[in-house]
Amino acid sequence: MENINLVESFSEFKEFKNIDRETMMRIIEDVFRSMLVKKYGTDENFDITVNIDKGDLEIWRSRTIVEDGTAEDENLQIEYSQAIKIEPDFEIGEDVIEEIKMKDFGRREILAIRQNLISKIQEYEKNNVYKKYKEKVGEIVVGEVYQVWKKEILVLDDENIELILPKSEQIPSDFYRKGDTIRAVVLKVEMKNNTPHIILSRTSPVFLERLFEAEVPEVYDGLITIKNIVRVPGEKAKIANSRYCQRVEK
Repeated sequence: MENINLVESFSEFKEFKNIDRETMMRIIEDVFRSMLVKKYGTDENFDITVNIDKGDLEIWRSRTIVEDGTAEDENLQIEYSQAIKIEPDFEIGEDVIEEIKMKDFGRREILAIRQNLISKIQEYEKNNVYKKYKEKVGEIVVGEVYQVWKKEILVLDDENIELILPKSEQIPSDFYRKGDTIRAVVLKVEMKNNTPHIILSRTSPVFLERLFEAEVPEVYDGLITIKNIVRVPGEKAKIANSRYCQRVEK
């Protein structure tokens, strides 16, 4: 029997590069289970098998055979005369297991499944981006200038995640064009309208501190600790530090 190959069926999935196949198939299963509940009232008598490697999904429904004219729920029960059309040897009380195929869903249901899948995957990706950059607050990132506007610059990282460098966080002497490489510190990460907003800064004292850590081995190793930074971005900076001396016991 032909399986439901969802990776091929929904070409929109090709746009989602930051999600592994296993996670995507799990989301697909959840969406189909929600549709089964909506269509049949329950998913308890359905078994969903996912083939992660091939991107296939199989749906099987189990129904109990009852005497003709006694079926109370067509989703949970099947009358004897219908069951023997599937397999002549069936008897009352046995279970009939049938495969549910994509064609068993109506056009509106297919569209609803597609829209729900895209929405769920987008939500997953946005949450992943938020978590990833929330952990990077205070770290230096490198990206490529994609668009220069009057009040901010749109930067893309190596995964095409959008980062924003506001005018207020730019060094006055900085001048960037599309395609330029830019280095800045992650200042903050916010969720607005269910979309992560990642704000960069090149004027923050933390940016200068991270630069020193990268360029001065003693700072990176903790032999010199930066206590305070006062700077006029693009002009001058003052750094207060303390040096640690290790005492060696003989």
